[in-house]
Amino acid sequence: MLKRYLLCLLALAVIVPGSYAEPPKTRQSDQSDDYHGTTVKDPYRWLEDDNSQETAAWVTEQNKSTFGYLEKIPFRNALKDRLLQLNNYPRYGLPFHYGDNYFFSKNDGLQKQAVWYVQKGLHGTPEVLIDPNQLSTDGTTSLSFITFNKTGTLASYGQSVGGSDWKEIHVLDVTTKKVLDDKVEWAKVTGAAWAGDGFYYSRYDAPKDGHSLSAKNENHKVYFHKVGTPQSEDKLIYEDAKNLQRFHSAGTSEDERFLFIDISDRGIGKDGNAILYKDLSTDSPLQPLIADITDDHFSVVDDLPDGKFLVETNKDAPRGRLVSIDPKTGEWKDIIPQSKDVLSGVSAAGHKLFAHYLQDVSTHIKVFSMSGQLENEVQLPGLGTASGFGGWRDDKEIFYSFSSYNYPATIFSYDIASKKSSLFRKPELAFEPTNYEVSQVFYPSKDGTKVPMFMVHKKGLKKDGNNPTLLYGYGGFNISLTPGFSPSIIALLDEGFIYCVANLRGGAEYGEDWHRAGMLLNKHKVFEDFIAAGEYLIGQKYTNPDKLGIQGGSNGGLLVGAVMNLRPDLFKVGLPAVGVMDMLRFHQFTIGWNWKPEYGSSEDPVNFKNLYGYSPLHNIQEGKRYPATLITTADHDDRVVPAHSFKYAAAMQEKVGKQNPVLIRIDTKSGHGASNLIKGIELNADIYAFLMYNLDIHPKLGVH
Repeated sequence: MLKRYLLCLLALAVIVPGSYAEPPKTRQSDQSDDYHGTTVKDPYRWLEDDNSQETAAWVTEQNKSTFGYLEKIPFRNALKDRLLQLNNYPRYGLPFHYGDNYFFSKNDGLQKQAVWYVQKGLHGTPEVLIDPNQLSTDGTTSLSFITFNKTGTLASYGQSVGGSDWKEIHVLDVTTKKVLDDKVEWAKVTGAAWAGDGFYYSRYDAPKDGHSLSAKNENHKVYFHKVGTPQSEDKLIYEDAKNLQRFHSAGTSEDERFLFIDISDRGIGKDGNAILYKDLSTDSPLQPLIADITDDHFSVVDDLPDGKFLVETNKDAPRGRLVSIDPKTGEWKDIIPQSKDVLSGVSAAGHKLFAHYLQDVSTHIKVFSMSGQLENEVQLPGLGTASGFGGWRDDKEIFYSFSSYNYPATIFSYDIASKKSSLFRKPELAFEPTNYEVSQVFYPSKDGTKVPMFMVHKKGLKKDGNNPTLLYGYGGFNISLTPGFSPSIIALLDEGFIYCVANLRGGAEYGEDWHRAGMLLNKHKVFEDFIAAGEYLIGQKYTNPDKLGIQGGSNGGLLVGAVMNLRPDLFKVGLPAVGVMDMLRFHQFTIGWNWKPEYGSSEDPVNFKNLYGYSPLHNIQEGKRYPATLITTADHDDRVVPAHSFKYAAAMQEKVGKQNPVLIRIDTKSGHGASNLIKGIELNADIYAFLMYNLDIHPKLGVH
């Protein structure tokens, strides 16, 4: 009896939150830099060298410590099983057609990668077109895009290895299902825009050492690849050797008559773009449609029979508008003027324009004639996010997807003549989404600005101040966090969690003004919005600081790191993923210079002062009690290189990692996000296990 009692005590001791073995120490160097007269120490600079044996050994030791901790969480494996169960249902992509061939993607449930299918007619028998799961033994090779020639007989697809942003482009014969010998290497920030017997794409020169993280990402060139020829014979279409940090992305019109080249120069801090065009039916050279790069955005939607182009823009319209531009005269005309709601996109199909609006972060779709006359609004199932509505000019029927936090992605067909939607494909789930409630609140930030926030939880929630809560945010790069379904979140909701998404300034939720209110010298407002969200949840008796976790990825990882420095007392758990943590050197790595319009650069004295004031790496409060922290990154992340997280983890462990765990989980063969579904589930299982463990939640895991 005594022996059994002692064993029970030992078992209980294992799951006491806060008990952990300290991670290994990290060597510090005497590296320092002078920024405009300010000396800044950088003792972990050596971790930036991802090719060194010392960095590799550090990664091994950190992962050993982290996984040793995670393995002691008694419900970790059961939680992974629960996530596998929740994610195990068929998911379809939107169908589209070229001639009689219809194409779509499908994941049967737990396939690592979705499979692409082709069928004759909308209701024909599907045949496997390409199965990315067969491209690698471990399922970490994925398709980043797939495009088709006009007849639908050839497909070009971008193949990404281990989650890298680099793409290798291949060509597939749709009829025979055979991959041709064509291979295009070192493509990045590109798709494949077909025209006749080949396609346009963008690439960089190959790095001398062949290593993706050491590539300069300079002199982005547009080429034309003719099918059946080697890459060495590809024709250079456009480059700008005088402006090495410009992006050049190619697209073609529906009839393949026009080539468009989108040009941006974010390396010098310009947020907008210019557009060149060429009539491929003539020998005319590339000509400017939008000549100058400013901070305004432009996107070609369609070309018109009278030679004009439909262009979506925020120029003189921070909430967006659609204009026609006559390239011969330079005349602009409003087709869809700016309205009170944000125009987030326009698609053309069936001789109609489908305008995608955001109204308090929820999608509304309005249908216009090609001349801009409002005809009707598409009736959507509720408040959520709709995508799709693309097609050919002569299409009679098009497709769209709708989802919300408690509404799994469902595909509808839309009959253009009758203006009616009908259900096309609905997922079959092993749980009932209507058991969960979604609400939206508007809370005041520090300066009084009302910020929207979505809240999701099981029905019957009690506002007793004791609900475990996960607060998610991003706040940057003109990106909106709109409602969408994630089966993994159900695992949290079933354990009594409230899942919250705050629509912070810096995003696109209310147009360009909302974006600019959270960028550059206004970045502090994003952090204030996120802190105010936490204070609101506590003040309204939804939760308390000991039951509140925060999460964000990439720019959202920066958000979590900065907010933990500002208010470590407000949260119990911090989950920064693939974060931009070194705000003084981000522009030195791979494509980081691309973020200067959003953040500014330490090369400028005014921006340096601002960046140095909030950089997560440089503002850790030594000796303060910080939330339990699980930092996540991956070895193939060539967008936000893992050095950001490496240096941040080392500094956090040295300065504050005493009372609560500060751990870093470094995935292999993944990039700026999990490289396949199973890796994503494993990552989420570890994140949620860490979250529940440190919030002192004892999950029932499926017994509901």
